Amino acid sequence: MTNDAQTWRAWLTSERPASRRQARLGRAYAAWSRFADNRLAMAGLFIILALLLVAVFADMIAPYSAVTDGDLRTARLLPPSAMHWFGTDDQGRDIFARVVHGSRITLFVVILVAVIAAPVGLLIGTIAGYAGGWVDAVLMRITDIFLAFPRLVLALAFVAALGPGIVNAVIAIAITSWPPYARIARAETLTLRHADYINAVRLMGASPARIIARHIMPLCVSSVIVRVTLDMAGIILTAAGLGFLGLGAQPPSPEWGAMIASGRRFVLDQWWVAAAPGLAIFIVSLGFNLLGDGLRDALDPKAAGQ
Repeated sequence: MTNDAQTWRAWLTSERPASRRQARLGRAYAAWSRFADNRLAMAGLFIILALLLVAVFADMIAPYSAVTDGDLRTARLLPPSAMHWFGTDDQGRDIFARVVHGSRITLFVVILVAVIAAPVGLLIGTIAGYAGGWVDAVLMRITDIFLAFPRLVLALAFVAALGPGIVNAVIAIAITSWPPYARIARAETLTLRHADYINAVRLMGASPARIIARHIMPLCVSSVIVRVTLDMAGIILTAAGLGFLGLGAQPPSPEWGAMIASGRRFVLDQWWVAAAPGLAIFIVSLGFNLLGDGLRDALDPKAAGQ
């Protein structure tokens, strides 16, 4: 088994790969090795994997219902105990169960925003960088307009226009999240569009659309992925801010920002009502930040030669 592992590792780390598949797997293995050497990055990965598992198995983990009101006479605002690990809220609901089920909403927001905003920013940035001229000027000025407003303020404006709700909140956050990705993709494209292999593909008759889609976008993906991962904490905080203001997920949905909003009335005496979802936001945001820092170091081409 050891010999097989050594042979496999030697095949992955070969300086002269015999095929494209071996070269791609070798690059992926090198990136993973750099990532795994970063303990903080591994801690971030562990937090995100734990979040995924909690969201998937929330029904099995949570001992109580997350939306059904408890007994207001005997279960209202109980402190943390063996029966209610995080205590109960003003409706007698188990806070631990609500935090666990709230992880699903957090993942829904994060994944949907990334799926919408990252491709839009990547497409706009690569088109602007490759086309240049007036196309670049128009697209970048639109990008600058979005960047001129704080994300939360702009998201508030869009949610106010669309109406409260988790879906509208996701759309609003996605609309305000794509400009940084467009800037990164444009910067990468400007360094690539005059490269020798791009000129060779152009001389072979490839259309601009094919060059962008097949040869430029794949090279910009790693930088965009790193930025998306680093932005996840901001996305979570924006979603929590909208929920806190009553414009995100609506009651009785166990959204962490809305839970903090309902617990602010009791923050002095029943501190656990707001502390539990606040701690969840802090831990998940920290996990995404650590993961993003690790991905940035692992996917940095300059780090590969060090």
